[in-house]
Amino acid sequence: MSQKQSQNKHFQKVLDLCFHSDDFVSETVESLGNNQYYLNFYDSLVDLNTLNEHVIGPLQKHDVSTLDDLKRIISLKELTVVTTGDELEEGLNRGKVLIRFDHSTPYGLLVPIKNLENREVSIPEVEYSVIGPKEGLVEDLAINLNLIRKRLPVSTLCIKKMKVGSISQTEVAVLYLSDIANDENVNTMIQRIKDIDYDEISDSSYINQFIEDNSNSPFPQLIDTERPDRVAAQLIEGKVAVLVAGSPSAITAPTTLIEFFSAFEDYFIPWHLASAFRMIRLFAVLFSVFSTPLYVAVITYHTELIPQDLLATLILSRSIIPFPPIIEAIFLELTIELLREAGARLPTKVGQTIGIVGGIVIGTAAVEAGLTSNVLLIIVALAALASFTTPIYRIGNTIRLIRFPFLLMAQLWGLLGISLLGTFFLVHLITLKSIGRPYLEPIYPFRFKDLRDSFFRLPFKFQYDRPVALQTKKKKRFSKHESKKTADIDDHIH
Repeated sequence: MSQKQSQNKHFQKVLDLCFHSDDFVSETVESLGNNQYYLNFYDSLVDLNTLNEHVIGPLQKHDVSTLDDLKRIISLKELTVVTTGDELEEGLNRGKVLIRFDHSTPYGLLVPIKNLENREVSIPEVEYSVIGPKEGLVEDLAINLNLIRKRLPVSTLCIKKMKVGSISQTEVAVLYLSDIANDENVNTMIQRIKDIDYDEISDSSYINQFIEDNSNSPFPQLIDTERPDRVAAQLIEGKVAVLVAGSPSAITAPTTLIEFFSAFEDYFIPWHLASAFRMIRLFAVLFSVFSTPLYVAVITYHTELIPQDLLATLILSRSIIPFPPIIEAIFLELTIELLREAGARLPTKVGQTIGIVGGIVIGTAAVEAGLTSNVLLIIVALAALASFTTPIYRIGNTIRLIRFPFLLMAQLWGLLGISLLGTFFLVHLITLKSIGRPYLEPIYPFRFKDLRDSFFRLPFKFQYDRPVALQTKKKKRFSKHESKKTADIDDHIH
């Protein structure tokens, strides 16, 4: 069998498979000269109004006999002649209409008439901010690219598209500024995405898990955000962004641990307020992780560390508790996690009620029943509240998880166990990387310049250098000398 015969057979086989689906239709249109044309398409993917206006209507008014004539009378862009089964399958499943002169013809014209059903651009739900833009990414890739393009109206914004997923054929776009981003970072990101061998990619979270440096680490190594303004700002810094069709979140890399505690709203408020809020978040995270384990360790092994005035209160609160501190702590921590999951899975209004009422009722009942002490209840509640201060959702999940191994180590070896596990996590963070760049920068390796926007945020006039760890082509954001404040016109007058 010749290659042409094989292609024709494959072409017809694809069409036969399509007809097994009830939403695949075949229409016959008669032209002005009584010639017949055959249209095949999925009615669930095609905009029927556009089909009638731009295809069926012109066909009925003209007498055409060649594909070139069809191209001339159909006032739509990106018309392509299809001759292979693979091209046909992809085109039909992307919302295109096949036009042929005969049922047995193994070629035809593909007309793009995709039915665009998209969610409108709305307020970001996860990264909501009181001050600043209120636009959030949506599931449509074209809209997301538009949101970013209008914030970066420069020709150096490069977008590389590819398809990932052997079955889903999900469109993925890699964005970067060619005059700023490090080529090694860009190539690493593109290569890792191309190396993904999986049948379905339905969200950016899939890409996230495939391309991160250490998939076994509980710490997220890439930032996912639903804010186009944050994506644009990080592209200007020299980072690389990834958008996935069907996902309302973008991925940016490389990143550092400190960035997960920086809300984008920090840049919309005075620098001293932003710095104070960042320090509060960092303290809240440390409190959330270590408060309950320290309570268990001190009560179990190190009671001599408790001040005499506080010791009496603790003894009184635990006088009728039949369980050791570790059982108390795990019971309350699991209760908090159950309330979180219940509140997240239920409808919004019901979930809020369950979280508030459930916490009050269960907490009060547990203390009155003598199952837990009121002191530990306060500590666990504050720790849970502190974990909500993280602006990036994924790092909040990490904090929720690592509390439990610290609790177990506190029960086994007290403060020594907490110190050993803390050292283990510190070593792990030192060795962790984000697409090959140090994850714990600017702490390790220590970079003094990058401290200007880490634990605290200095004024914009001091942010004249891009992060050293990104190794960007343009090191300077603006001239250091021009950033000095000049006198106002009225100062010269006076």
